[in-house]
Amino acid sequence: MSDWTRDEMMTIAAARLLWDGCVCFVGIGLPSAACNLARLTHAPGIVLIYESGTLGTRPDVLPLSIGDGELAETAACVIPLPEVFAYLLQAGRVDVGFLGAAQLDRYGNLNSTVIGPYEAPSTRLPGAGGATEIAAHARRTFVMLKATPRSLVARLDFRTSAGFLDGRGARTRTTMRGGGPQAVITDFGLLTPAPDTDELQLTALYPGTTIDDARTATGWPLAVAATVETLAPPTAAELDTLRALQARTREAHRRPVRLPA
Repeated sequence: MSDWTRDEMMTIAAARLLWDGCVCFVGIGLPSAACNLARLTHAPGIVLIYESGTLGTRPDVLPLSIGDGELAETAACVIPLPEVFAYLLQAGRVDVGFLGAAQLDRYGNLNSTVIGPYEAPSTRLPGAGGATEIAAHARRTFVMLKATPRSLVARLDFRTSAGFLDGRGARTRTTMRGGGPQAVITDFGLLTPAPDTDELQLTALYPGTTIDDARTATGWPLAVAATVETLAPPTAAELDTLRALQARTREAHRRPVRLPA
């Protein structure tokens, strides 16, 4: 039995993709946990940007939302949202856009808008936020989501953010300047785009997971690379840092918020 969970392995695998000094536009949830784990371990110089306009933020606990005061209190500076998009993202200064989604298809297109028909959905989701622009303009995009046939789907209910569109170079024939999704981090392993088709293929597994696990969790016939790497398990330092971050976050979020009368 391992002393770590797949969720922990997923967060650690995502954090390992980041490097010291990279400029990262961060989504809330799993991406935020991965990026802050990287900052607290091997990438202390990472520059984290949240959509609220906080630049170089270094939160001690994970934020509940982009409006969490923890982000502003620990930021190097806070600038207006239009300037984040115009002068950083659209100007090509963001190395990594780190996103989550409800659905993802074989070409890395994302849905965070609705489940079911747009006119009468069974579930209405939070929507795009800045994900559409991040997916279009970040030099590369990483996506994190837990894998089931309902999240890794053959066809999106709604295309909120573009990956490689219909594949085979379709993205390069648009005005999008970013490089598209270079890695999808799931709870079984990593998917990366095949160079000739842009279709996501299985390239890495976590210890103890199998190709059959990956195929069972995927809603299309999953392509498998010629060589599939088995990633190294979490180190003690990675686990200790992640668990301490999560414990601080739980404790902070339990504290009542006292507003002045």
